[in-house]
Amino acid sequence: MNSIDLIILNFNEVRRRSIKVWTSIPAEKLNWKPDDKAMTCLEMIRHVLESEHYYHLAIKNRGSLSTFDSPFENLPYTSVEAELEFAELYRKQFIDTVKSFSEEDLDAIKIDRSESGYIRSLGDMLLRVAYHESVHTGQLLDYLRSAGIPRVRIWD
Repeated sequence: MNSIDLIILNFNEVRRRSIKVWTSIPAEKLNWKPDDKAMTCLEMIRHVLESEHYYHLAIKNRGSLSTFDSPFENLPYTSVEAELEFAELYRKQFIDTVKSFSEEDLDAIKIDRSESGYIRSLGDMLLRVAYHESVHTGQLLDYLRSAGIPRVRIWD
């Protein structure tokens, strides 16, 4: 297994576990949030899916985008299943892009996000994308604990 295969395995495992958490949230709790400044559960799920699309475009652009016209922008919030279905094409495109890179690309390609305070190698950036999703999945687990909702077992 090479580095690209491992990165894709990591993306798939992170998403599999995220989906376990996301789909365990009762429909009546999707709009719950711990305080007025926080995202709701469903907004956080959308944020993860939309951010992955943004990161995909930034990776292809080799840096941040000057404008981002999100296909998620006017999509109504309805269900986890609707979010996943809408994001499926973008996820496939992202994974296909990752598969198109070589081992050498992981270090040689630089992603310039100077306005966010960093320029990183492609390999580092790809790991950051998965980490971003993982952090938000952890936040949702905390939301569930705070709301008194049983938490699904993700450590299988």
